[in-house]
Amino acid sequence: MNATVVFQNGEIVTIDKEDTICQSVAIMENKIVAVGSNEEVSPWIGSATKIIDLKGKSLLPGFIDAHLHFVLYGVFQMNISCKDQGMQSLDAILTALQKRADATPRGQWIRAWGFNEAFVEEQRYPTREELDAVSTEHPIVISRTCSHIGIVNSKALELAHITDESVNPPGGLIERNEDGSLSGRLIENAYMQFNEVSGYTNKELEKAMLVAQQHFMEKGITSVHEAGTFDEESFRLMQLASQNGDLKIRIYAMISSLNDCKQFTLNMMKAGIVTGTGNDFFKVGPAKLFTDGSSTGPTIATRESYSSNPNDYGILYYTEDEIYDVLGEAHRKGYQITVHAQGDKAIELYLNVVERAINEYPRNNHRHRIEHAGISASDLQERMKNLGVIPIPNPPFPYEFGESYIHNYGERIHYMYPARDFLDLGIPCAAGSDAPVTTYNPMIGIHTAVNRKVNSGTEFGRQQRVSLLEAIRMYTYNAAFASFDEDKKGSIEVGKLADLIVADRALLQMPLENLKDVQIEMTMIDGKIVYEKSLSQV
Repeated sequence: MNATVVFQNGEIVTIDKEDTICQSVAIMENKIVAVGSNEEVSPWIGSATKIIDLKGKSLLPGFIDAHLHFVLYGVFQMNISCKDQGMQSLDAILTALQKRADATPRGQWIRAWGFNEAFVEEQRYPTREELDAVSTEHPIVISRTCSHIGIVNSKALELAHITDESVNPPGGLIERNEDGSLSGRLIENAYMQFNEVSGYTNKELEKAMLVAQQHFMEKGITSVHEAGTFDEESFRLMQLASQNGDLKIRIYAMISSLNDCKQFTLNMMKAGIVTGTGNDFFKVGPAKLFTDGSSTGPTIATRESYSSNPNDYGILYYTEDEIYDVLGEAHRKGYQITVHAQGDKAIELYLNVVERAINEYPRNNHRHRIEHAGISASDLQERMKNLGVIPIPNPPFPYEFGESYIHNYGERIHYMYPARDFLDLGIPCAAGSDAPVTTYNPMIGIHTAVNRKVNSGTEFGRQQRVSLLEAIRMYTYNAAFASFDEDKKGSIEVGKLADLIVADRALLQMPLENLKDVQIEMTMIDGKIVYEKSLSQV
């Protein structure tokens, strides 16, 4: 019995229980069959074995992003990016919109994404009138970087049947000017509902998934936890693409949508689709609801007012009882459950729901999650531990948004996305990028988790720093644990799936401040090389 592939002469970061570092790994078909020194693995080499000389570079388990929006990221790549160089002013953004409108047939959507009013010269949102000046014959929408707020023109409002008489939906705000007219800004659930009319065609969605997959594999991501598609149709297309083999990346798909999340979740539960259904490439994840807003909006629900505004406590989508009616029932029926909860008020509300559900219907190994767990004070951390809730913080958020967090939340940044505290309490927190909100590159997330600095160099809650191996574990084994997959992936051990990545250097030998510069040279999923930059093959 000979191996299909053998990696030699590497810094093999196994992320096993002992954090063993070795030299060589053997793969047979889609499984790891040997891990050890070059000499220990060499008996697996045969005449047909492909031997890859790592030349001292790191081989890691494939990265698992435990929270991102796979389909949303893909469709955004077709749109104008406000994050691109040269887009640091409203004038530049409006010019790009005008150019796109001039080349687009009337009636078709013009879309931009990644807007952040703090990163443009004017330090404000564009107005509805400015978007109307671009076109009144095309519906136009600009999605803020958080994807919780949108700015639209009159044509888009018309298609969404939003008028001066429209009322705010629960958990949302249709913003108005001082004279009562619509400003064009839709906040939280008002924007989520708007997404129902600004959808994409099936061909666009299918193309988007392939684009997203390629981008993610190039950064070493072999599995994703899809935190919410648009609707039932995009969820169906994602399943088909995986079933047909078009998607090589592994997907753990939360029962959640970006449009009408509550109704989507109820529909899926009514259909009897339960957590764990699927296979190694596509599996149904937890039932999920949104509870509050965006950390950068800022619209998260907090127990104390924002440092930047003593009258602002954020937005809650639902009451505790409303959440319990859905997720309490999901728990009873055997689902893993989770919520989007950024502010401490929203986190506390959800933990109340979990506690009620467990007390009423005790269940072992439920592995209920909490997405983001942004402002997690010590009392909330203790409750997560006692309830067995797995938090999914977002290490890269402070890298891009840290300055706004300091402005809006003050001293609360010292327990914001508190990975150090979680790990010290024995809570197996996993890491998610929440792409396209911020970069999907796991090395930026690992860099920020280890160094806790904003991209400007400003320190950000430095007491929450973790070690390099701990950060890697958050992106591998812990993420696998959060999807009940720790026996199959997340570490380099005999019998596990051959989802592996090669870095362009030895990570354990390099300065920690340079982690953000690390590139991925090869990505393997299920024993097959799906991305390769440059490796020496013997």
